[in-house]
Amino acid sequence: MRFNTHWRLLLIVAILLMAGCFCFPADVQRAYPDALRRDIERARDRVYPAVVNIMVVTRYFAEGRAQRAPAGGSGFIVTPQGHVLTNYHVAGNSTRITCSLTTGETLEATVVAHDPLTDLSILKLRADPKRRFPYAPLGNSDTLKVGDYVLAMGNPMMLSSSATLGIVSNTRRVFTDFTQTELEEMELDEGESTGLLTRWIQHDALILPGNSGGPLVNLRGEVVGINELGGSGIGFAIPSNLARQVLQQVLKTGRIRRGWLGVNVLPVEKLGRKTGVLVSFVFPDSPAQKAGIQPGDIILSIDGSPTDARFFEQIPLFYQKMALLPVGKRVTIRLLRAGKERRVAAVVAQWERSRGDEEEFREAGITAQNITRAMVVARNLATAQGVLVTGVRPGYPCDNARPNLKRGDVITSVNGKPTPNLSALRQALNAAKSGSEAVVYFRRGEEHLVTVVDMSPPPPDTMGGELAKPWLGVKTQVVTPQIAKAVGVEKARGFRITEVYPWTEAGKAGLRTGDIILAVNDTELEASRPQDVDELRRIIEDLSVGEKVDLTILRAGKPQKVTVTLEETPASGETARRVRQKEFEFIVRDVTPMDRMENRWSRDQKGVLVVECTMGGWANLAGLRPDDLILSINGVPVADTYAFEQVMARVVRERPKVTRIFLRRDGRTHFVFIEPDWAKLLP
Repeated sequence: MRFNTHWRLLLIVAILLMAGCFCFPADVQRAYPDALRRDIERARDRVYPAVVNIMVVTRYFAEGRAQRAPAGGSGFIVTPQGHVLTNYHVAGNSTRITCSLTTGETLEATVVAHDPLTDLSILKLRADPKRRFPYAPLGNSDTLKVGDYVLAMGNPMMLSSSATLGIVSNTRRVFTDFTQTELEEMELDEGESTGLLTRWIQHDALILPGNSGGPLVNLRGEVVGINELGGSGIGFAIPSNLARQVLQQVLKTGRIRRGWLGVNVLPVEKLGRKTGVLVSFVFPDSPAQKAGIQPGDIILSIDGSPTDARFFEQIPLFYQKMALLPVGKRVTIRLLRAGKERRVAAVVAQWERSRGDEEEFREAGITAQNITRAMVVARNLATAQGVLVTGVRPGYPCDNARPNLKRGDVITSVNGKPTPNLSALRQALNAAKSGSEAVVYFRRGEEHLVTVVDMSPPPPDTMGGELAKPWLGVKTQVVTPQIAKAVGVEKARGFRITEVYPWTEAGKAGLRTGDIILAVNDTELEASRPQDVDELRRIIEDLSVGEKVDLTILRAGKPQKVTVTLEETPASGETARRVRQKEFEFIVRDVTPMDRMENRWSRDQKGVLVVECTMGGWANLAGLRPDDLILSINGVPVADTYAFEQVMARVVRERPKVTRIFLRRDGRTHFVFIEPDWAKLLP
């Protein structure tokens, strides 16, 4: 379980749980056998220095755009060179990875390889090549027995470097559907599936969100599992022997490469057999289909190696055996069909990921994904040719087209150029110049549709101006009978001044808070009910900017006359110039005189006001908020939106690792640091 922001609400509960696990009464502590305590301390001392707290900026796709969020988990160092083993659902689809050691030191990490099929990732700490790190040894998970003590180490709820004690409950746990007729795969946060190769170690050492990727340790101080999920007193870990296979292949070749025949299988126990596996599904255009294998066949052996799975717990072993077959090798498969034994030959293919890569096409306003064989089957697609639309951004070109593109459509060509994959789609869209039209062919179910997409950018975020209106320069409230009685003027009708704006003609004329306006140019006001709130405004707006008005006011119980020159209503935020910063995904506008008055800023206050931060964008991730007043960017003052555009153009051109924004927030100054992944933002 990766820790992300929605788990923060459970932090207090987690702290209480932790306290319950570690704050034993003195008599209970004495009851622990000394030998067990020594074993725990030895295991802790051997593995604990290698545990790392992992913080990531993860990228996901929603509503037709790429979004980002902070998340975290656990991991542990497995080589002296600084390789880190963790879960794929912790580090996958991350644009930035930071690892904190138990010493408090923080290092960035790079991805060496991802393996969604086993939910494992191998990272590499960025450090001096000569540096040697403390590392945890991988033990033999096959030697585990039910009842063995194990320690779960990691960062539950991001409470770094924690450990809990439990016992092994099951050494070969698999998950099936409710009817126990199908092996269940587990879907990860990124949409990938895992579980076909894994027989989990079930244990009861407390693990919580944030423990994902942390080590499960035996009392000899060896890592026997990688914790993946848990809760309610039950946890599951990936066996270390499976992790070792992944690690060794990655360290040797830099990637994961597995064999695939293209069959799903079931155990044969319900057929009354003890040997072989039952073929339940054959993937279209797979090696198995080309070899003539059919559902209902019983595979007895592959290249002379028996493939026996009487029970579901043995099914992952079959898939492991298939995965170890060399890609491109011609293998002989012995099978049983209708009681007769047969031999067929198949050329081993490479095992693909269950879901294709996904990318954002910002100018078009869509996200799209490569189509894999597994997706063809799961979505019942006619072919893998084309790219799958996974989201459409409202108001952008593909949404504005008629017919518009929708989630689930498959784009097959743009302007006559086939789009079999994301790379081809990007080339075709880049060739369609901004402002031109792109002819897009796509499939929607069984339909073959065509649409024309206007590639013009979205309209600028600006509002139209308004005709100048006269303004008195004060805020008021209706003098109701209750208010009149409260302030000692029971028969008065009109408006009580609640605020006089600074630097206004009203202030110069001497109007004060508490004055009651009874008449305008000798026209008595009738306001006495809350619904009369607009009477004064309507009277003033019927006059002209620059016109002098005589107000009859009541001050300290005495009537008097005050002459005020009407001025132009200050521009509102809705009419101010706005600019969208597309890379960091936020919108700013110019500061208006009303902003300065209402926020009690100085009359010459410069800057731009943030009016929107798109959820999941880099600015939002860094903590920029609406109503922040940006004063400078990377030390360069920002007086208005024009200066903002110039500064941000320089930022985009130079691509600094950190963009430093100095701002005013709630009466205080503050810094926000935006750290984008430029490689994902710009070509």
